Amino acid sequence: MARALGLDFGTTNTVLALGEPGANATHSVPFVSSAGTSDSMRTALSFMKDKALGAQALKVEAGQAAIRQFIDNPGDCRFLQSIKTFAASAAFQATLVFARRQQFEDLMEIFLRRLKAYAGDAWPNEISRLVVGRPVRFAGANPDEALALQRYRTALERFDFPEVQFVYEPVAAAYYFAQSLTKDANVLVADFGGGTTDYSLIRFERHAGQLRAIPIGHSGVGIAGDHFDYRLIDNLVSPEIGKGSHFRSFDKLLEVPAGYYANFGRWNQLSIFKTTREFTDLQSLVRSATEPDKLELFIELIEHDEGYPLYQAISATKMALSNAEEAEFNFSPLGKAGRRTVKRSDFESWISEDLARIEEALDEVLVKTNTSADQVDKVFLTGGTSFVPAVRQLFVNRFGTERIESGGELLSIAHGLSLIGESKDIEQWVA
Repeated sequence: MARALGLDFGTTNTVLALGEPGANATHSVPFVSSAGTSDSMRTALSFMKDKALGAQALKVEAGQAAIRQFIDNPGDCRFLQSIKTFAASAAFQATLVFARRQQFEDLMEIFLRRLKAYAGDAWPNEISRLVVGRPVRFAGANPDEALALQRYRTALERFDFPEVQFVYEPVAAAYYFAQSLTKDANVLVADFGGGTTDYSLIRFERHAGQLRAIPIGHSGVGIAGDHFDYRLIDNLVSPEIGKGSHFRSFDKLLEVPAGYYANFGRWNQLSIFKTTREFTDLQSLVRSATEPDKLELFIELIEHDEGYPLYQAISATKMALSNAEEAEFNFSPLGKAGRRTVKRSDFESWISEDLARIEEALDEVLVKTNTSADQVDKVFLTGGTSFVPAVRQLFVNRFGTERIESGGELLSIAHGLSLIGESKDIEQWVA
C-alpha cells in the first residue's frame, strides 16, 4: 500500500518518517551504515577516490560515516556539511569535488541516494507522496526563496516521486504536537534548527473528530545552534590562537585579519583552509607577529586537522551548560588554555545578540498577526537549541512555564510531515 514519506532535510540532521495509512501513526526510517544504525542522519557528505571502484569512481558516504571517512583520510577526502545553508544562495553556483562540478541539486540528490541505500529494505516500495519540510526563511544574508525551492524540486524530480509537497517545518512540528491536544487551541511552534529559527502560529480545532487548522502567521531568522557554537569558539579558542593580536608591516602595527578565524564557524573548514592562499598568508605572518606562539598554534591545529575534535569539545560544553551553571571546556590540542571553566552567564552574554534577533522574530509573528501573548494557548519548542536555558527563558518570560511544551526535538518535523501527507486535507497545510 502506498504511503506518505516525510523528509526533514535539516541543516544539521536529516530524518525520514513513513506514515501508516488510516492508522494516524508514523515511524522513522532507520539507516544502517558503517557508523551503525540510527533514525537520523547528519547532513554531511564525504568523497574519496577508491581504486577498487575504478579510476574515475568515488567512494561516497553520508552522515556519521562521512565524518569517519573524513577523519580517517583527511588529506584524501573532500567533506561537505550543512549543505542546506547554500540552497538559497545565488552566489553559490557549484563546488568542485575531485574536478567534478557539483551544483546544490546534485549534492542534495547524492545525499538522499546514500540515505536510500542505507535504508535498504526499510525504504518503501510504494510512496504516495513525498512531503518535504522547508524553513520559513532560508539561511543566508540575502536568501532567495524561489531559487532554493527550485533547487529542491530539481533534486527531488530525479527520484520520480508521484507527488511532492512542501510544508513549513514549524507547521509540521505543530501538526505533530497537535495530535495530543484535548481541546481547541492557538499553538505557537518555535523550531530551532542548526541554521534557522522558525515560528508558526496556528489555530487547531477538532470537528467531528477531524483535526483542522487555521494558519495565523509565520516568521523566522537565519540564526540558531551553529551560531551559538561559533560564539563559544570565538571566545574560548580564537583569542588563544591569535585573534586580536598584531603583526608589524614596515613601520605599522596591524591586527591579524579576523577573517582567518571565520573558518571556525564550520569545523570542516579548517581542513579546507589549509589548502588556500589565506593559509599561506597566515604562515608568512608568524615572522612579523607580536605573539608568534599563538599563530604557530593556530597553524598546528590546522595542519593536524583538529577541527572535528574541537567541534566535539564545543558541543559537549554547550550541552553541559544546559544542565549546569558551569561546565568544563576540554580541548587538549590548545595546551593549558584548552582546559577552563565556562560560566553559563558568560555564554549567555556571548550569544546575547543572537538571542535578541531570535526574540525579534518572535515579536514579528505576534505583531503582524495582532496576537497578544495571552491569546497563545500552547507553545511547542522543538530542535536541539530549545534545550539552551537562555532560549527557553525567552518563552517563559513571555508565556509562562505552564504553557510551554517540548518533545521529539529531532523527530517531530519529519513525523509531522508524514502525518500531513496521510491527511485528507493536505492542501490546507502546504506552503
